[in-house]
Amino acid sequence: MAIQSLNPATNKVIKNFTPHSPDELENSLNRADLAFGSWRKTLFTERADLMRRAAQELKDNVNHYAEIITLEMGKPIRESKGEINKCALCCEFYAEHAETYLKDEDIHSDASVSYISYEPLGIILAVMPWNFPFWQVFRFAAPSLMAGNVGLLKHASNVPQCALAIEEVFRKAGFPEGVFTTALVESEAVETLIKDDRIKAVTLTGSEGAGASVAALAGSQIKKTVMELGGSDAFIVLADANLEETAEMAAKARMINTGQSCIAAKRFIIEEKIAPKFINRMKHYLQALKTGDTLDETTDYGPLARQDLAASVQKQVDESVAKGAKILLEGGRPDETSAYFHPMMLTDIQPGTPAHEEEIFGPVACIFVVKNAEEAIKVANESRYGLGASIWSCNVQEARKLARQIESGAVFINGIVQSHPALPFGGIKKSGYGRELSYVGIREFVNQKTVWVA
Repeated sequence: MAIQSLNPATNKVIKNFTPHSPDELENSLNRADLAFGSWRKTLFTERADLMRRAAQELKDNVNHYAEIITLEMGKPIRESKGEINKCALCCEFYAEHAETYLKDEDIHSDASVSYISYEPLGIILAVMPWNFPFWQVFRFAAPSLMAGNVGLLKHASNVPQCALAIEEVFRKAGFPEGVFTTALVESEAVETLIKDDRIKAVTLTGSEGAGASVAALAGSQIKKTVMELGGSDAFIVLADANLEETAEMAAKARMINTGQSCIAAKRFIIEEKIAPKFINRMKHYLQALKTGDTLDETTDYGPLARQDLAASVQKQVDESVAKGAKILLEGGRPDETSAYFHPMMLTDIQPGTPAHEEEIFGPVACIFVVKNAEEAIKVANESRYGLGASIWSCNVQEARKLARQIESGAVFINGIVQSHPALPFGGIKKSGYGRELSYVGIREFVNQKTVWVA
């Protein structure tokens, strides 16, 4: 079966790709294994030089790579360019900081000398999603390669051009053959790869179901995993927040990547004192967003990445409304053949409904009105997910106290949740485990070896 690259804005096939055969996959594994033997011995300065070249390749050809993203998964071109530039920043960041993050760490003990040595593991399998088709990969690849590992990418099947383009970036930058490889394979091949002794660890960004499946399989092979899964981030608005600015940020936070982001705000928890006015202003900002040609710099949001994804979001909304949720902003899917989904707002959301229990991976804002900050924290923590959250208040000292009570991997105060190379990224509960980025993330896929000298 061909792997298809399809433009969700037009529903037209761009190109078909033949999946790699078992022999081709075996060759890729052999090359990666061979490459690791020499790559692990390279100096940090050599790795950093190549990583900076990768950053330069991205910056010099930002339009080229951004257009691939836009045509293949529907992200507006302005956001696609931002994604490419963020990948370049990540490469530069780890070129600068990896050696410091991984230097031997002295430990005081009963030895004359004792320390922790951080050493690479080998081939790391990355199972990556389509929503940020470059960024998700680079935030794994830049630290992992700088640590001396090599990467094998199994990307989402609907973004094969992005997958191959990422390999092209590393090849053009001069990385040795096999240090970073894309495998164009269907999901069924993941099991074979995980069971291969040459694969030493697995990182996955994706759905809760995919994470549970891959983690169980890797566990059966005693292999380390990092799981970055779904999120239903709370956006808590306290009564003393700057209402106008926060309402504008709320609309932006829900519409990140047309709502297709694990860390997009999804549940808006608002103190009742300001709820009516806040809801009205947030609706205003959502209605002001423009859709249209995804290659137009002025387009704010595009289609969802596939028709079936739009259908799934519509089904979640319809089921929630049928069980009591009220629509505050009409929108949704214009017709059954479209991948587009216009922004919506729901309230009076009942427990047990999709809007209450599930992650809605599209531009639907779920509104919850609460009496006070204590109830806001309670509602925020009712979710099965724990990826990110934000608190909006003019009382920063109090917001910092509340942040400690939220069950999530990150809390942003008066700012939209986002990832940055310097900050650890990941979640708790059903949002996964382990961390990407920062010195924490680069140490996930290394042997933290104790060395003790009498």
